[in-house]
Amino acid sequence: MKRILPTAVATLALWGCGDANDTPVNTSRELTDSAEQSAVVSRAMGLVAKQDASEKLTARTVIVDDNGSEHVRFDRSFAGLRVLGGDLVVHNPVGRASEVEFATASPLRGVSTLPFFDAAAATVLAEAAFVGQRSGPSSAELIIDARPERAPGLAYEVVLEGIKPDQTPSELHVLVDARTGALRGSWDGVHTAAATGSGRSLYLGTVSIGTNTITSGYEMRDVTRGTGFYTVDAGRSNAIFTDADNVWGNGTNSDRASAAVDAHFGQKTTYDYFKNVHGRNGIDGAGRTGYSKVHYGTAYNNAFWTDSCFCMTYGDGDGSTFTPLVALDVAGHEMTHGVTSRTAGLVYSGESGGLNEATSDIFGSLVEFYAANAGDPGDFLIGERIYTPSKAGDALRYMYKPSLDGKSKDCWYSGIGSIDVHYSSGVANHFFYLLAQGSAASPASPTCNGAAVTGIGRDAAGKIWYRALTVYFTSSTNYAAARTATLKAATDLYGASSTQYNAVAAAWSAVSVN
Repeated sequence: MKRILPTAVATLALWGCGDANDTPVNTSRELTDSAEQSAVVSRAMGLVAKQDASEKLTARTVIVDDNGSEHVRFDRSFAGLRVLGGDLVVHNPVGRASEVEFATASPLRGVSTLPFFDAAAATVLAEAAFVGQRSGPSSAELIIDARPERAPGLAYEVVLEGIKPDQTPSELHVLVDARTGALRGSWDGVHTAAATGSGRSLYLGTVSIGTNTITSGYEMRDVTRGTGFYTVDAGRSNAIFTDADNVWGNGTNSDRASAAVDAHFGQKTTYDYFKNVHGRNGIDGAGRTGYSKVHYGTAYNNAFWTDSCFCMTYGDGDGSTFTPLVALDVAGHEMTHGVTSRTAGLVYSGESGGLNEATSDIFGSLVEFYAANAGDPGDFLIGERIYTPSKAGDALRYMYKPSLDGKSKDCWYSGIGSIDVHYSSGVANHFFYLLAQGSAASPASPTCNGAAVTGIGRDAAGKIWYRALTVYFTSSTNYAAARTATLKAATDLYGASSTQYNAVAAAWSAVSVN
């Protein structure tokens, strides 16, 4: 878990835009050749320890990154029954340990496969959940419901067709517990293509967000961007936000959905940035997006990414120094921790920890520029929107001169790895500002060696940093190695004698990394 602050105190330790004509540096392709698929699937299968001899895995998609990393998504069956929520992804990256990610970690061993009633009885029970006029056929399949919301159990997935009261066609999927008769959940298959809601946010004005149609109206779940993209209320048992008319929030804290709109929009924008600018398929590179929790704790002055749940969590602030910490650059910062954990895996201490934090600051800023939202224009100030009016003008960090926050460092020195990672990140933040904007930009950025640096623009600077992160950084990369990595990335993208290469070298020297 990566927290924005070392402690939940007032000095938060949290966290430019791509050219559409630039070629993404880390694309992926889905294998269609059966021979290639077979080899990759075989390697992935060898990495999965089955929970029970009754389990069977079937490869659904096989994706290979341009650097050779492999990602295989499996569907799972148990005792011949389809497992809903049993899918898993095996990541076999180049140069790092392989990983297996389960949709749910709950073991299936011990789950009974003997129903207490038949499919016809399950259909009768499911019909009570249908709102509207039934028409067309129905079906009922015995499955294992292993979604993470509850303990795994035997269930019938009943599909009911009909028309809703508003004349919308419905294909309602209802899960009926095959041993108790209780309803375990439902969703409508007709509208999984998503809806577009209108959200009144705290910081961005009125924005469009991806939502999903459900029986009672809408839920704050975007089904068009990867998997697992939704927003919940941590202060209300992590319930997903729902709404009757698909108009969310009122732009103030009096409506709990307002902060959720900011978080949800921030998640959407971050996903779109990495996809459209860098060609990345989800935060994990294999379609997974992560989800957001808002209203965490009581007067909590922080926000954090937790890798185990692959989610972002936001506090509401104390109302004295901070308002809810759901600003756009904060969202970009948090989700970037997920990108880092699935790529370089920078260890969260020492100089690598500073680079980890700086990576989130860098892409948090670039996400803000990418959004081009008039309510929160792009800048190189981190978290400036989350301060209360009495603190107007303050920011969590200042990338053009990190020491303005009172703790971050502008220049590298031999002991920088011993300070908190949120403050050692200043060196990389300063480097990136100089690389993108230059020392004479507005605001001006004084260099550590007194030399002038000419910026190459946010587009090129962002692509260089992303390629260094995903191709050359390792878990223990320090500042000297980061200089080498970004020079290699600049060579790959623009050539060893390019303006961009020379600017990278000059910007690192300007922050005393030689």
